[in-house]
Amino acid sequence: MRFSISGYTATSAAGVGLSELRQALAGRRSGLRENDLENCDLGTWIGRVEQINSTELPSEVAHLDGRNNRLAWLALQQDGLLDALVRCVEKFGTHRIGTIMGTSTSSIGRTEEAYRRLDESGRMPPEYRQPEVHNLHSPSILVAQLAGLSGPSMTISTACSSSAKVFSAAARWLQCGLVDAVLVGGADSLCLSTLYGFNSLELVSSEPCRPFDVNRRGINIGEAAGYAIITRFEAGSEATLALIGYGESSDAYHMSHPHPDGLGALAAVDAALARAGLAADEVEYINLHGTASRANDLVETRVLASRFGAETRASSTKGWTGHTLGAAGILEAVITLDAMQTGLIPGTLNCLTVDPEFEFPVQLENRHGRVKYAMSNSFGFGGNNAALVFEALRD
Repeated sequence: MRFSISGYTATSAAGVGLSELRQALAGRRSGLRENDLENCDLGTWIGRVEQINSTELPSEVAHLDGRNNRLAWLALQQDGLLDALVRCVEKFGTHRIGTIMGTSTSSIGRTEEAYRRLDESGRMPPEYRQPEVHNLHSPSILVAQLAGLSGPSMTISTACSSSAKVFSAAARWLQCGLVDAVLVGGADSLCLSTLYGFNSLELVSSEPCRPFDVNRRGINIGEAAGYAIITRFEAGSEATLALIGYGESSDAYHMSHPHPDGLGALAAVDAALARAGLAADEVEYINLHGTASRANDLVETRVLASRFGAETRASSTKGWTGHTLGAAGILEAVITLDAMQTGLIPGTLNCLTVDPEFEFPVQLENRHGRVKYAMSNSFGFGGNNAALVFEALRD
């Protein structure tokens, strides 16, 4: 079953909105920078969105202020997405449009700030007493209110697969008739909990991340937000892109390490292909999870080698953005959709020498060409996996 994608956007360290993202990808210009996050002394690189500091929430949602929500609002204003939502409301009504957001940390950064500013009695200062901010559902509360949507609203938090799984949840909502359109998205901002947490697991690199490189040393953490509008497919519509397959699974193998043979990831990929009605060799491009950690990159190539041929182009774009955790799914889905729209197929930035242990060839340089069918993979902590398959509807 097809689901139309009628608009999309993403904001990350690689750029605010699609135009800046395209320029960064085409120019192979990374958004990573040496760590300069306030109150953080880790020797690493990060994907920070500088424009968050100058972004203010509208007055009607000022009570929801925080870094994560500013990032979500900054991204929501790009690429005519709000205008597209207005058209959806005119067509379907505000109560028939749902909101599904993915996040890993939500507004933990704001909570960290609040605890650093406790008064002598141990209470948070008044400006930090924000029950709807210190709340995993905060991004969805904010986005639904700003977009004027009153349909069902949900937040998914399944580590790095969070904002990939929003697509499958939206498809189920549309299929069962709960709504007529869904605004899907994700937002995750930099905070100390994730930086120091991943560092304690010895997963953070002291240099720009190098996905699939033989000398890769770990991940760089980034921040991002992105969105897409999904509706039921209608013959004769103007939609040029569609979601045609999705797969989800859980390894139940280890809290932070993927199954050595990638069995959970493989199950998600197989389910996505089956729903799409495609053979593996029909997929022309795969945006890989590709975090630059030792184990994840190796396991992902095993998954690819077991299903796809060497002619399938596959790359990781985390060298441009860092690993944006709960926003990685939407960011990389948008990058995949835009590759299908523009014909620019990104390579793998910062990878100089592919690890000879890998069982599948990874595309290093950018290429240009038509992509009819593409996949985006998101494999999270705890073995929580998601794979999405998209179709370009016009040549």
